[in-house]
Amino acid sequence: MTLLAILLGTVIAGVGSVWLAALLIFSVLSRYTQHMLSLAAGALLATAFMHLMPEAFESQASANDLFAVFLVGLVFFFLLDKAELWHHGHEHHHDHEHEAHDHHGHSHAHHDHGKSGGGWAVLAGDSVHAFGDGILIASAFMADMRLGIVASLAVLAHEVPHHMGDLVVLRQTSGTQRAAIIKVSMAGTVTALGGLVGYTLVREIEDFLPFFLVLASSSFAYVALADLIPQLQKKLGLGSTVAQVLWLLSGVALVTVVSGLAHSH
Repeated sequence: MTLLAILLGTVIAGVGSVWLAALLIFSVLSRYTQHMLSLAAGALLATAFMHLMPEAFESQASANDLFAVFLVGLVFFFLLDKAELWHHGHEHHHDHEHEAHDHHGHSHAHHDHGKSGGGWAVLAGDSVHAFGDGILIASAFMADMRLGIVASLAVLAHEVPHHMGDLVVLRQTSGTQRAAIIKVSMAGTVTALGGLVGYTLVREIEDFLPFFLVLASSSFAYVALADLIPQLQKKLGLGSTVAQVLWLLSGVALVTVVSGLAHSH
């Protein structure tokens, strides 16, 4: 039963987030993108600090060890972001150097090749990220069914803004919206593979479950604080600011309600 829930949760989070992102980016619902960012930020923060962390602290693990893992997780995700930025900056610089020494025709051909390579880089990054999300979702389900449901929804929510950017890149390299959606969806299915591996690992090393939960918390907290909220921190009118705060609080409420419903059943 737990394995079935993990597979269902990972598929919904991994593929569902892609389809929701496609709906937002390729339809009139794209005008709600900023509200989606606020909702996702609230859901992630509530999941990290109101559900996953308390569950981890109910274990026999020491507070010092758990907070150390949380800190290491934050630093790790920060370094991953730095590595990605450095890699993209290096590729961009290399392309310009190459174009500077080419004729116009050769330069244009190289630019197209760079776009194609960028598409594959996005897919590779998505697959690795999805695999990690699957392990984190599995660890949450192994601790408590309601935590697994909340974690799946939180992953789905925080992946939507990310996949919107991916779909824009893939639409440029693939040429069609359909091809872009299919490619990113295939990368999203890797979440289920991560869930299967996570289920096996957590079964073997159950004592480390609190640390998986804290690592999940650090991931959600980092994405909310370093990625989503900075996009919301811009000067807006009173009405827009109030709407932004209400959507963020709605994210917190959504997580709380879903958790309560799952727990009651």
